[in-house]
Amino acid sequence: MYKACARLHSRSHRSVPLVSPCIHRRYQSQQPPAPPKSSLWRKDTDENQPAVLIEDHFTRSTMFTFNFFKRLVKYSFVGIFTLGVTGWTAFEGVHMWVEKMELAPDRDSEVRQWEWDADGEKWTGGGLGGTDPGLGFKGRHAVRSSWIAQNWGTGSGESVITPSTRGSQGGLNVVETRLEIAQNFLSVALNIAVSKMQDGKLRPGTIGELLYRRGAILERMGTADALCEARSQYERVWAGLPGKGIDTARTALKLGDLNYRLGDTEDALAWWKRTLQLTQGSSTQDTSGFPIPQTVPSSPSAQRTIASALVSVSAYYATSNQLKEARAVQESALDFLRSIPSPSSLTAASPPQALHALYLLHRSSLLSIHLAEVLYALRSAPQTSVQWLTRAAESSERVALALTGLPFTHPDATVSKIPHPPASEASLIPVFTKSTAMKKPATSLLRDARRTAAEAWNLLGLLREGDKDNGMEKALECYERALGWAGVAANPAKGGGEAGEGTSEKEWKVLWGNYVRAREATRNPKSSN
Repeated sequence: MYKACARLHSRSHRSVPLVSPCIHRRYQSQQPPAPPKSSLWRKDTDENQPAVLIEDHFTRSTMFTFNFFKRLVKYSFVGIFTLGVTGWTAFEGVHMWVEKMELAPDRDSEVRQWEWDADGEKWTGGGLGGTDPGLGFKGRHAVRSSWIAQNWGTGSGESVITPSTRGSQGGLNVVETRLEIAQNFLSVALNIAVSKMQDGKLRPGTIGELLYRRGAILERMGTADALCEARSQYERVWAGLPGKGIDTARTALKLGDLNYRLGDTEDALAWWKRTLQLTQGSSTQDTSGFPIPQTVPSSPSAQRTIASALVSVSAYYATSNQLKEARAVQESALDFLRSIPSPSSLTAASPPQALHALYLLHRSSLLSIHLAEVLYALRSAPQTSVQWLTRAAESSERVALALTGLPFTHPDATVSKIPHPPASEASLIPVFTKSTAMKKPATSLLRDARRTAAEAWNLLGLLREGDKDNGMEKALECYERALGWAGVAANPAKGGGEAGEGTSEKEWKVLWGNYVRAREATRNPKSSN
């Protein structure tokens, strides 16, 4: 009976809740949620303290570092790619500019009429300009890189030291960096051209033009090794020429000048003779004497080639102590140059014609200086040498002033016709700088005209010192004018001074020494006596 009552009591107790369902649900909602099974829990030593969740700091630091380096690599790759694309675009842009603009042929009909395009530099493009497509990607880039190094520089040091192979003990050569790099690029282009020659894709004159350009750069370097290498380049060019024409004559002139600089005077004289014979339409060598031209060729390029050859021959005879032969050559050469038709006015002539006339005028001034020195060495009257030097100085100044667009008389004294002061820093007029064919010869002519004017005035000063009436004062004026053309911009009386373009430090010291000596003599006339 007792057991039955107990079962009934327990059943009735389970079936009747202690609280109402609503209260039970509210109570359950107030209980904290159960922790996730994946969390880490730790019981404190004190069982009355709640469990504490420990975050995994090591895992979070590792993921942050990984994401940082991932972003760093991504941004670095994007930056390097962007810089590479930009650099390559700029590199190719520069080469395309050189190809399409700097090496473009001159289309001016006047330039072609006076054959300045024929005398200009050729970089394997021939009459089409640019570079030969047959050289391929690497070869064309090497040719353009050579042009860039020669004309725009390299951005590195001005000079580089190279070992010398000439002589038994060797030595060192100091050359311009831009020229060394330019000829190295041309060597690469030449090797590529030779390897592609059998493919039949090269232009017929590509290898000859590369040899000629490399020879010209080596010639400008001026060392004995470079001059010997330049001669071998021109000899290879000569071997590939037909033996006639103005290109052959210019190559013969180059070989004559190089042999003269290397001391092979007999070979030099033979090449100069061959030059004059080629410009006269004959390729045979005259052994009866030096063949001074009797008729003026119709080709302007041939006229300029003859004028340069006559200057070289004049210098050879004058420096080899053959004074009578030198005088005969110089007088005949001046007569020949005077027989070439010239424009009545430089302002009325076209720029190519004016440049041609100025070129011949400058060569005549060089011959006048040579003749003045030879006459003085032959003990002629000093006044004769003074006349020839005065003519040379005036002609050179006229060339320099015409190329820079300056008047021949002083702008403040046009009535009395006082000569224009020296303008050693004036630049070429735009009509020459904008012409691809005339820019380089005009620039070289301006530099040479300034040097010739300085030399003529310096020699005049030396002769004027012997005048009885105010000789030293006249000499001082000549030395001042020589310094002005040699490059000094400030007043020489203030001291100092700096050599201009084309004037070596040695030449400048000679000019400055003569000026200082004359200045001190005029200030202290008693001590000079």
